[in-house]
Order: sequence, then C-alpha cells, then structure tokens
Amino acid sequence: MRAKGQFGFSLLEVIVGISIVAVFLYASLLASKQFLLLSRATVRDVQAGFLLEEGVEALRVVRDQGWTTNIDPLSEGSTYALYFNPDVDLWEVSSTSSELIDNLFTRTFVVEDVDRDSNDDIVESGTLDPDTLRFTVTVAWNGPTGDSRSRSLTTYLTNFFND
Repeated sequence: MRAKGQFGFSLLEVIVGISIVAVFLYASLLASKQFLLLSRATVRDVQAGFLLEEGVEALRVVRDQGWTTNIDPLSEGSTYALYFNPDVDLWEVSSTSSELIDNLFTRTFVVEDVDRDSNDDIVESGTLDPDTLRFTVTVAWNGPTGDSRSRSLTTYLTNFFND
C-alpha cells in the first residue's frame, strides 16, 4: 500500500526534468555552433598562411625570370596581383584587380624601395638600393561571420642574378 501522494511523478517534477534536459541540449547546440565557426575560421587562417607563403615563392620565381623585365617596371606603393598562367607555365604579375582563389581569397602585393646606411644595413632613410625591394604580400577574405580578415607577410628580394 502506497502512502497518500506517492502515486508517481508529479507534473511539476516532469516539467523540471524536461526543462533541465532542454537547457542542456540548447547549451550543447550553442557550443557546437561556436566550435564549428571557430574550426572554419581556423581552416581559413591556415589556408591564408599557405597562400602567403606561395605568394612569396611566386615572387621569387618572377624575380628569377628576370629582374629587369619583371621587377624593375613595378612602381613603388602600387598594388599588384600574382596569377599563374598555365599557357606558359609561369607566374605573372598583374596591375589589375586580383582573381579570387578558391572563390574566397584575394592575394595582392605592394612594392617598396629599400634604403641602406653606410654599413649597408637596411634603414628607413638613407641611400637608395636599386637592387633590393621590399615586398608585402597580403591575403584577404571574409570570415565565417562575414567580417573582413587579412594576413600579411613581408620579405626582401634582391637582384640576385644581376639581370
């Protein structure tokens, strides 16, 4: 024989139990959504890093194809794009807008003159070094929430082959 009021779960206990489960499920969904956004952003950040490295390597290839032909004509402070021309199997420089890479990324670079001091060290102001240029490669893309993101990498290239 059961005591009075001990016939099973009351309606209040069921509602509290369902509420606890619902809050747990909602929190789990929010956490998984944040995890997915973070993992997607991380993947894009890694891809951008690879595209930066590829851009610097492509600039070295362009330099190796001829400093006088490919690098000297570039204007200081102007923005350029790199693209691979499969017809001639070479990297080329374009002064027009850059193409989308993987329908997401744009890669550009800017050229700056380099000055040296009497010790041949690179300085902000000194004697212009016509055989060295500073290149800043930038990769830009929209993040998973629509915000603009970018990463940059700077390197110096010299007229290594005196051509």
